Amino acid sequence: MKKTNRLGRGLSALIPERDRVEDSVRKKGTLTDIEVARIRPNPFQPRQDFDPDRLEELKASIHEKGIIQPITVRKKDNIYELVAGERRLRAVTDLGFETIPAYIIQVETKEEMLELALIENVQRDRLNPIEQAQAFQRLIDECNLTQEEVAKKIGKDRTTITNFLRLLKLPQKIQESVKHEEITMGHARALLSVDDPDIQEKVWQKVVKNKLSVRKVEQLVRNVTEEKEAEKKSVRPKRSVYIQKMESELREIFGTKVNIRSRKEGGTIEVEFYSPEDLNRLYEIFERLKD
Repeated sequence: MKKTNRLGRGLSALIPERDRVEDSVRKKGTLTDIEVARIRPNPFQPRQDFDPDRLEELKASIHEKGIIQPITVRKKDNIYELVAGERRLRAVTDLGFETIPAYIIQVETKEEMLELALIENVQRDRLNPIEQAQAFQRLIDECNLTQEEVAKKIGKDRTTITNFLRLLKLPQKIQESVKHEEITMGHARALLSVDDPDIQEKVWQKVVKNKLSVRKVEQLVRNVTEEKEAEKKSVRPKRSVYIQKMESELREIFGTKVNIRSRKEGGTIEVEFYSPEDLNRLYEIFERLKD
């Protein structure tokens, strides 16, 4: 059953044709100065890490030139909930501003809040790959969207959304490494070419230690995978010439494939059949052997 899209009104009000958030809200929302103390953070903010250096730069700019771009909020009871502009809100709070210019828009559901906050951040390229992946997953889980619908709303193709979501399959250590820019999304995608978490972590440690390029990582993954396969083959028991000869003779007797599987003590003989008639034929052979 296709998931039902229950969103869109708030989104279309904010970013038709992928315009900047504030440009659209300027037409749809009410612009006014709001007391900073009455504004609460967006509980659905997809961004988890805020670069302290960039925040300091923003504070310096606001201190010198003031707020150039208003934040966006929604009215909730007697307070306001932030929709977009958390860095600006943090900056003016630290600077001790009593008010901040804001667009007040109508956003009724948590799904719309999450969607708008995500798109505002993605459009401004402020989310790291893991944050984007987690936000896309939240849109799927909490907003009842398909990957195709997420791709359409974000303005990316479906393959891009899928590639981001695959990052969440990496071990937590490696996800944190992507978040903190120790490795790039390209490195992470190379690590995803193997399913074994042990191999992933082994290669990741070398990547971080030696600052390897993505191409080097791809080659390293191939090498480690081939080594792993070689190790598996080396521990497989070798089939003796005697066993192989017996299988060949039994195949001639029964006219079908025969496998002899030896164990430390004993083993099994597997005789294959391919139809009820073939089974009856083998049964007749077994009956004759009894005589």
